Amino acid sequence: MNRIFLIALLLQLVLTAQAQEPRFINQTDDGYRGIWYSIGKTNNEYVYKYGGGLATYPSNHYPFSVYAPAVDKTFFCYGGTDSTGKTLLHEVGCFDHATGMVSRPTIVMDKATGDAHDNPVLQVDKQGYIWLFSTSHGVERPSFIYRSSKPYDIASFEKIQAYKGNEPMNNFSYLQMYYDPARGFLGLFTHYEMQQLRYGKKNCRVIGWMTSEDGIHWSAWKDLANMEEGHYQTSGQRNGRVGTSFNHHPNVQKGAGLDYRTNLYYLQTDDFGKSWTNVKGETLQLPLRTGDTSALVRNYAVEGLNVYINDLNFDKNGNPVILYETSKGPEPGPQTGMRQWYTAHWKNGGWQVHRLAESDHNYDMGSLMIGEDGVWQVIAPTAQGPQAYNTGGEIVLWESRNEGRSWKSRQLTKNSPFNHSYPRRPVHARPGFYAFWADGNGRQPSASHLYFSDKKGNVYRLPEKMEKDFEKPELVKP
Repeated sequence: MNRIFLIALLLQLVLTAQAQEPRFINQTDDGYRGIWYSIGKTNNEYVYKYGGGLATYPSNHYPFSVYAPAVDKTFFCYGGTDSTGKTLLHEVGCFDHATGMVSRPTIVMDKATGDAHDNPVLQVDKQGYIWLFSTSHGVERPSFIYRSSKPYDIASFEKIQAYKGNEPMNNFSYLQMYYDPARGFLGLFTHYEMQQLRYGKKNCRVIGWMTSEDGIHWSAWKDLANMEEGHYQTSGQRNGRVGTSFNHHPNVQKGAGLDYRTNLYYLQTDDFGKSWTNVKGETLQLPLRTGDTSALVRNYAVEGLNVYINDLNFDKNGNPVILYETSKGPEPGPQTGMRQWYTAHWKNGGWQVHRLAESDHNYDMGSLMIGEDGVWQVIAPTAQGPQAYNTGGEIVLWESRNEGRSWKSRQLTKNSPFNHSYPRRPVHARPGFYAFWADGNGRQPSASHLYFSDKKGNVYRLPEKMEKDFEKPELVKP
């Protein structure tokens, strides 16, 4: 009996281990279901440091959607899940602007984790192939690259073995991937280095970049900044310029950790990573080290404020605009006050910082759109949602016609059962598919639906269950 029991137990352990390995699935799903994720138990009414429907999280991943003019479609990816809601599926969908219909999504892979930090990003190359980059949160899980079997077609994907020099490239975190038809791919990412700091030995987040002409053979990794415990970077592209904004984690006391993030920095490249400059065009010695202020936008450390970067875009002259929040601490709830939203715009030889709004959580992420007509728009969950002081809220469309000096707002969602979070702007966004996000309960596991809005502010919910290959999304009335 004992022998049979041991054999059964070993078999169960083997099957469990196999089930936890990432799996290439490559099959059509029957609808859109986003991943629910949380981190940081708080032991109070807010339950988590942050949590909810995080299918388009975090702000350090980009892009989740790309418009392809050759076929008049927006291709998008997200962190999905199965009926159990416990595993992260990397999925790809398609919105047809001509018909206003959305395709059934394709499950490319099961990432074998419930961690939304592993959410994918997507790009489309000049031949129309759709590339899916499967990121990882740290070094414990592998990363993957997939490419569609046919141009402009999400029905089937193929696994790509990528190389960094002669070594397989199988791990990268917090990826932002840009594409240029003449030069290929430029990826901004995070890797980890164990370093001895003043207050202990830490696995520090080092931000860097890499390039590839074909998506298979990648350059050596080069670092942008390596200060104290590391950085989070959020970037953007306009024409031939790629810019990145980042904060840093000061090693100020034992156990301070990544909840403390401050300062605001900016770097840019006009030659696809061959050289990097500050906003003044001065070539810098990289990586930036602790105490280097040559790329500093604003010193928030002296103000005692945390900095959470949401988005980076450019005005029509190629000058950067950074959208970010500040707060008095990492904890959720009203005890640290409302979080303040700002834009920092490089103009007339200086950074023009203007207040936009306030919201009730550090992770109330939003996206910044800047049109050729000079109109700035921000889509963000700045209105308080049903789970107050938790991640996300009700979606608001903000608009400025004077480069952020003043704003008008219109609320797009109301009386929602769950908080909406992480609205993301597509590359080459068209009016019909202008921002993309998910919802979810901020305080307990829940279903998570996927949404998008058009430029007019109409909100649509993607179907959770689909009977046909293409269906009309549901218009959500406030």
